[in-house]
Formats: sequence, C-alpha cells, structure tokens
Amino acid sequence: MARTALHVTGDAASDSLLSRDPLALLIGMVLDQQVTMEKAFSSPAELARRLGGSLDAASIAAMEPDELAEVFKERPALHRFPGSMAARVQQVCRAVAEDYGGRADAVWKGVRSGDELVDRLKSLPGFGEQKAKIFAALLGKQLGVRPEGWRAASAPYGGEGTFLSVADITDAASLQQVRATKKAMKARARGGV
Repeated sequence: MARTALHVTGDAASDSLLSRDPLALLIGMVLDQQVTMEKAFSSPAELARRLGGSLDAASIAAMEPDELAEVFKERPALHRFPGSMAARVQQVCRAVAEDYGGRADAVWKGVRSGDELVDRLKSLPGFGEQKAKIFAALLGKQLGVRPEGWRAASAPYGGEGTFLSVADITDAASLQQVRATKKAMKARARGGV
C-alpha cells in the first residue's frame, strides 16, 4: 500500500503540507541542495505562510522576481542562497503553470513508464539526472506513483531497502540511516573509509 503521510522534516505541520500539496513537495525538492533535508522540505510551509497561507504555481510564477526574492530572504531565510533559489522556484512554478495547468501532480500523473517519469522531471528547471531520480524514487516509494520500470529508472534511489535519499525517510530513525549512508559515501569518495 502506498504511503500517504510523509515524515521528512520532523515538523508535523510541514510534513502535513508536503503530504497533501504536490506543489509544496516539488518546491521542497527544488530547495534540497546545500541545506539540510529538513530545511529544504520545511521551507514550503513557511513560504506558504509568507504568501498568505497557500501555494499556487501561477501566482508564484506571476510575482515580480525581486518581490519573491525578498520573501525568500525574510528572516529566517528559506534557503542558504535565497535569491537564486527564489528564481529557481519561480521557474519551476512557471513550468507547472504553463505546461501542467497549474497542477504539480500533473507532472507525474498518467506517465506510462519510469523513464517517462524521470524525463518529465528532468525537463523541470533545476532538475538534473540525480534530482529527477531521487524525486521519482520518493514518488514511487512513498506516494504510490509506480509506472512500469520506475525502480530501474530511478536507480539506485528506487531500490528496495536502501537509505540513500529523502525517498527513504519515513521517520527519525530512517533519517539517521540516510545521513549515515551519505556520510560513508562522502568518506569513500574522499578516499577515507
């Protein structure tokens, strides 16, 4: 059975928004670089609060870029690099508004294969190969978006029993396992362990 409640941030309100609002989840993934996963995925809830309580792709896309940047820079900043990430979020919202009728879940609904899913994700601003595979794995593992071949297309992140990314976080213990795996991988890459 697919998971319907995400547990990524450690904050019930932020996780609730991620679980029910596909745009919040997509924005969290956009922000998931050079900050902790908890910061990246809790920022959509704070962005929604700052924008009056909800997230709307067309409204964010239509904002003056400097105005959105100021919203991101308000303390505490929504990201380590608030200006550039505000621009990236606005680009993704523009793509969702123009290409998917303002519905973030339309990016993944109706895809027929894992490759199509990853390709759609890679077409979004700021989504390279790795980010697209991680998000596809998150959709498959936790939200039941499982077109044919999704595990192979999202490899290695889609693998069963892995602790490689946000796709594998279901509670505090799995968050610690993901952190330990990432730390070990970085050590190996540096020639450490």
